[in-house]
Amino acid sequence: MADERRGTLYGVLAYLCWGLFPLYWPLLEPADALEILGHRVVWSLVFVVAVLAARRQWAWVRDYVTDRRRMGLLSTAAVVIAVNWGVYIWGVNHDHVVETSLGYFINPLVTVLLGVLVLGERLRRLQWVATGIAALAVIGLAVDYGRPPWIALTLAVSFGSYGLLKKKANAGAVESLTIETTVLLIPALVYLAVISLQGTNDFGHDGSRTLLLAGTGVITAIPLLFFGASATRVPLSTLGLLQYLAPTLQFLLGVVVYGEPLPLGRLLGFIAVWTALGVFSYDALTAHHRRHTALEPAAIG
Repeated sequence: MADERRGTLYGVLAYLCWGLFPLYWPLLEPADALEILGHRVVWSLVFVVAVLAARRQWAWVRDYVTDRRRMGLLSTAAVVIAVNWGVYIWGVNHDHVVETSLGYFINPLVTVLLGVLVLGERLRRLQWVATGIAALAVIGLAVDYGRPPWIALTLAVSFGSYGLLKKKANAGAVESLTIETTVLLIPALVYLAVISLQGTNDFGHDGSRTLLLAGTGVITAIPLLFFGASATRVPLSTLGLLQYLAPTLQFLLGVVVYGEPLPLGRLLGFIAVWTALGVFSYDALTAHHRRHTALEPAAIG
């Protein structure tokens, strides 16, 4: 029980970190999203290599590198997460924090749909209801925005696809981040070198922002370490509920801290999304309870 409480705390810390990201990215301006993304890749790799060196955890490298299927999946995951990171940074720094939160609110529903489309999974009735409500919400939000909510949809689809690739690769959080950032390292370094030669880079021109750009590696890796420590200690149903903490914080930051508009039509769209998530969470908890109850006689015997 104590171990589960510790795991819950680690999960809360992970999602708190992710939820507070919108406070960090604006500190890096006037660096643009691509420069921030490049530094995030480089310094994330530096940080995880330092963690692995401190733990002396290198035995996994040979198994990963010699497994072509896993390397292919993780290389694809690297491209997908780069898109996710880049769009998220751009969205936050262009006053779309509320829309970025929408992406992570609808992500669980997108993940379920990917399971149906890619893995051939079947949806339960309440899952179909939740998905239908969410689809109507997205249509309503598109009408309110005057355009499809492409930032939210890109974030949801890219992160859902990333999770699917990680599931297929069966890779640990730190190991996966190491491989993914290694795959992205050369493009990141080339881009950073080009803007440095052009004199359009921000890194090195201001001491505090230079440190903050280097700090992108730390803030990327730390919540992943918290999440990894949590995932081994708590049930998936607990993690499933904790995941809403991050977009809730992002939503509140967008509305309260950054003063982004929330007209009635947009608010109703979010309420519909939250209703869909409520139905989805109720169904997931009920299904988990039924499975647990079904296993109890066998466990007693």
